[in-house]
Amino acid sequence: MPGDIFRGSTQLALDGKGRLSIPAKYRERLMARCGGHLMLTANPIDGCLLLYPYPEWEVVEARINGLNSLDPVTRQLKMLVVGSAEELELDSAGRILVPPMLRKYAKLGKDVVLVGQDKKFALWSDTAWQALYEQATHLPEMLNESLRNGTLPEELKGFSL
Repeated sequence: MPGDIFRGSTQLALDGKGRLSIPAKYRERLMARCGGHLMLTANPIDGCLLLYPYPEWEVVEARINGLNSLDPVTRQLKMLVVGSAEELELDSAGRILVPPMLRKYAKLGKDVVLVGQDKKFALWSDTAWQALYEQATHLPEMLNESLRNGTLPEELKGFSL
């Protein structure tokens, strides 16, 4: 159902206490999906934060916890993603408090960007998001180069927008 997907990006501001006001367009869906019960954690790949409705988080957490703990990379992944996860509740004003440790990890200042990512959100510093977006403007050249040298990922072959 399209209403179950989070998409688009919204520029927002953290207040002086580190609170983030979730845009109204998402609040109703979050309340319906998880009663405003959310999980916020570090993204080990991009350096931003990931915000999950609690039921979506449970699936991710179970998959991570099912990984082999004897592998050092897997141990680090578990430590970072599960170890830094924070349970949050939308307050009566539709805000969440982004804990200081996670703000530091993602280098969040006052200006942030909340980006819909299907069943979750990514929370970026405005500076990091703008840099990533600037990089994305080079995607056409990257795709054309991949086509020329035969390294285009299989799932993109024949894909059309």
